[in-house]
Amino acid sequence: MSKIVQIDIDDSALAAPTPEIEQERRVAVFDLLEDNSFDLPERDGRAVPDGPYRLHLAIRERRLVFDVQTEAEEPAAEFHLALGPFRQVVKDYFQICESYFDAVKKLPPGQIEAIDMARRGIHNEGARVLQERLEGKAALDTDTARRLFTLICVLHFGG
Repeated sequence: MSKIVQIDIDDSALAAPTPEIEQERRVAVFDLLEDNSFDLPERDGRAVPDGPYRLHLAIRERRLVFDVQTEAEEPAAEFHLALGPFRQVVKDYFQICESYFDAVKKLPPGQIEAIDMARRGIHNEGARVLQERLEGKAALDTDTARRLFTLICVLHFGG
């Protein structure tokens, strides 16, 4: 399996993120670059360039765009995914994250842990949706899908 060695997020058209959202983004990018599994399968009988890859994420015309290039910046693949399948899980994720950030400030550890478990469950659901949407286009493991889902949420923020 190959991997992503650089990730760029086109957030130029988005509102400024909250400090919490910016922190989630930094952690997701760092974790993603430290350990990920991302490969492009052969499509329509055509070979695709081998990785490692550079990934550019953006939202254009209300579609999530994955622009994948080789390390040498040669085009490897581009996917445009409808945002509809992500809307509810992103909304749920933002709501539970807000509850979690509030809880950390004022609730006992047991209640924080319960909210965090719910947050992880929604995060896993988002990763599953992403893996389904990328089926046949890109192969990625669950941890990579979770980190990419976090970055999709960042793009949704203000998008």
